[in-house]
Amino acid sequence: MNKQTQLDLKNAPWTFWSGFSFFILVCLFIMIGSYYLFDSMLEDEAAPVSSLVIKGNIPYTKNEEIVAVLKQNTLGNFFQLDVNNIQQNLESLPWVYSASVRKQWPNEVRVYVIDQTPVAQWNDDFFINEHGVIFQADKSRVQNKLPKLFGPEGSEVLALQNYRNLNNLLTYIQVGIDELVLTERHAWQLTLADGVFLDLGREDRVTRVQRFMEAYEQIKAYAKKDMQVDYVDLRYDTGMAVGWKPVLVDDLKQLQEQKTNA
Repeated sequence: MNKQTQLDLKNAPWTFWSGFSFFILVCLFIMIGSYYLFDSMLEDEAAPVSSLVIKGNIPYTKNEEIVAVLKQNTLGNFFQLDVNNIQQNLESLPWVYSASVRKQWPNEVRVYVIDQTPVAQWNDDFFINEHGVIFQADKSRVQNKLPKLFGPEGSEVLALQNYRNLNNLLTYIQVGIDELVLTERHAWQLTLADGVFLDLGREDRVTRVQRFMEAYEQIKAYAKKDMQVDYVDLRYDTGMAVGWKPVLVDDLKQLQEQKTNA
């Protein structure tokens, strides 16, 4: 009994080390195999991107522009594709507001793009988005008419806020703002959709617009035949000055058609 016990004790270290050695060999085999597999995957053309999915809200950015950005990167290898770099390049496109890029195993790239939403033109050369941020992009891609805002550099948020407030106010007389100007002296000027120019001055612009609205129908009623309102100067504590101009032939025909249809 004692001899058998001694024999087992002698064999135990050999059994342990043989098993441990086998385990080490298996681990080395897995590591070496993984290395060569990973290395082969990183070789060019080993796992090329063969599928591109483009989604989002892109009324202005063209699909071919997005594809062109993708082609600037290495599409020959799925694993080496830098999605962060692609995202930055996409967001540098003039009309793109934000973009996200992700890889879908085994060979697909998914792109989600959101375009800018222009709410107004700014100083002729720029647009303002809904957040009051200016950007520059191709004007020809905007089909709907946008109001024009003008002002000193850095005043775009203030101009947009006042446009929204005053335009909402003027909807009560069913007229909108085509153009808003904040001058270098911080005076406010509006050109309405019917062509009337309002000079509001620097102070009490909301009160002055309300005064104009109260007198709007009365001012139009005073118009003589073939004459129309040119401007309304509201830079007074009370009252206003009204200027008149001849109705152009095309405008006169339009007015006559409106009266006939009414």
